Amino acid sequence: MTQIEFAKKGVITPQMKHVARLEKLSDNFICENIAGGKAVIPANINHPVQNTCGIGKGLKIKVNANIGTSSDVGTLAGELEKLQVSIKYGADTVMDLSTGGAIRKVRRSILQESSVPIGTVPIYQAMIEAGEKYGPIVQATADDIFQAIEEQAVEGVDFITVHCGVTQAAIKSLRNQRRVTDVVSRGGAFLLGWMIYHQRENPLYEHYDRLLDIARKYDVTLSLGDGMRPGSLSDATDRSQVQELITLGELVERAWDAGVQVMVEGPGHLPLNHIEMNIQLQKSLCKEAPFYVLGPLVTDIGAGYDHITGAIGGALAGMYGADFLCYVTPAEHLSLPDAEDVKNGVIASRIAAHAADIVRSQGQAADWDKQMSVARKHLDWETQINLSVDPEKARSIRSKYAVKGRACSMCGDYCAMDLVEKYLGITANKC
Repeated sequence: MTQIEFAKKGVITPQMKHVARLEKLSDNFICENIAGGKAVIPANINHPVQNTCGIGKGLKIKVNANIGTSSDVGTLAGELEKLQVSIKYGADTVMDLSTGGAIRKVRRSILQESSVPIGTVPIYQAMIEAGEKYGPIVQATADDIFQAIEEQAVEGVDFITVHCGVTQAAIKSLRNQRRVTDVVSRGGAFLLGWMIYHQRENPLYEHYDRLLDIARKYDVTLSLGDGMRPGSLSDATDRSQVQELITLGELVERAWDAGVQVMVEGPGHLPLNHIEMNIQLQKSLCKEAPFYVLGPLVTDIGAGYDHITGAIGGALAGMYGADFLCYVTPAEHLSLPDAEDVKNGVIASRIAAHAADIVRSQGQAADWDKQMSVARKHLDWETQINLSVDPEKARSIRSKYAVKGRACSMCGDYCAMDLVEKYLGITANKC
């Protein structure tokens, strides 16, 4: 049985208990939200992990890190380093998006080494191996696609992105829309090319029940991919995007009926004033299924700094109801990320998630911030460093210059808190 099937029967699983303990919530609260499809626990029966997490309503916002090789660069050692960096700096899940080299070996090694849930996009393997077998990647068969999905499910992949909403109707809408950036989803592009070449419906949509059977068998959480997500602000919230979302809303309910956990992916590139509307639209059309957003990026000009554009969008999206942030690294749009890019992406998204959690948790998340503020008031540098999101960096910056007194090298003798304590007689023990 899957987590959602157990929950519908009122059975509280060890995974639910673990999530409840992490979130400091009751077991029944977790069980009820899993049963209602408002939360998921990615937990393949073949991949027991140390750090299972819950994603969805009433839970802390989670952060995903994407790693994986490309057709140009990437090694197993490099991807395992990125995996460890992702986990070290607080990613709740990791996705292997490998498209080059020994992709099966990379995935299996990541699954073996990971202490957090792992996600993939099986269409990558299906199409790439079809290219090696047949020539053009579009000559993959529907069976090739489902074989890749089942193989990865058997290996223990906890959640998979499947672009079931890229339908023939969506392609027609795209042609009429005349977008600036057309389709920027790699999985969406693979399927679009396949559908046009074969003049057939998307097999993931046409044979959705076959997908559900695999997902239920291994309790793989489906992440319904946004193949029509906007890749520029010019295309934000257009007909193609919304039409796909309507389709995904229908598929969410079919997954629930089949006893399959499911979440929904969202944009993409959105201006600030579109974010709240997009979250509300998804939550309405998809009956409050967990929402997983890439960024969103709030400007198109942040090349080299897109971890910042993504964090801005992620903080707003989280505040308005997004449940799961896919990190964006400084390398986005430019290069395969290296380990340092991964670190920066994870930290930026964690800050965004925490900023939103402060609002969403009625102030509970702000306890961390209060502790930091007290340490700052006391000029307690060791505590400040330990409470920071990246203690190594905080310590490095703090030690950059020698200081004479209690304050930092920014203010020196003229630290505001030091002066106020002196002249108003406010002592540390009164904080």
